[in-house]
Formats: sequence, C-alpha cells, structure tokens
Amino acid sequence: MAAMHEASAGLQGVRAAGDLVARMVFKGMKIGAAKEYVAEKLGCSVEDLHDEFAMKEIRENLDLGHIIITPHASYGMAAKIKIAKQLDIKIPSVEKFLEKIGY
Repeated sequence: MAAMHEASAGLQGVRAAGDLVARMVFKGMKIGAAKEYVAEKLGCSVEDLHDEFAMKEIRENLDLGHIIITPHASYGMAAKIKIAKQLDIKIPSVEKFLEKIGY
C-alpha cells in the first residue's frame, strides 16, 4: 500500500530532485548549472536527478527527507537543515529556526 501511495501522492519534485534543483534556480542559477551543482553535491549524475528510484535511495542515504515518512528518517525542519548543509546554501526558515534555538 505504501508503494501505491508514494507513486500517486507525491510531486516529482520531492520524489526526485526537483525541489533541490528549484532551490538553486531561485538563488539565481540557470537550470543546467543548477542540475550540475546539485548532482555534484549529492554525488550522482545529472540523469539520476530525474530517476525517482535512484533519488529515493540517495535521499534515504543522505537523510534528506522523502515523500513517505519512515521511522528514524528526517522530515520537516530536520530535512531542511540537512538539505541546507548538503547543498551548502542558506535557507531563510532554517536560519530563523537555528537562531531561535540559539544555535
């Protein structure tokens, strides 16, 4: 049942790497450069960014969050913090959260 839900409920952005690439585009990168940057930071090929099965494994290994919340996996703010560190970027909500907790 979880596999069916995962296949039907999520957007390609979170199931693959669309959300990660979009973050870099919003920071001013061209789409091609953003894909190359994200692939380099994740240690995969640009083609893997489009493959939801490859990205599921990569996201789980790096604990970057996924569409289905699993035990001991990061989600929400914890996943955002790990994404910010992995991509070496500042995410405003992460910065505000860390400031509030005194980190």
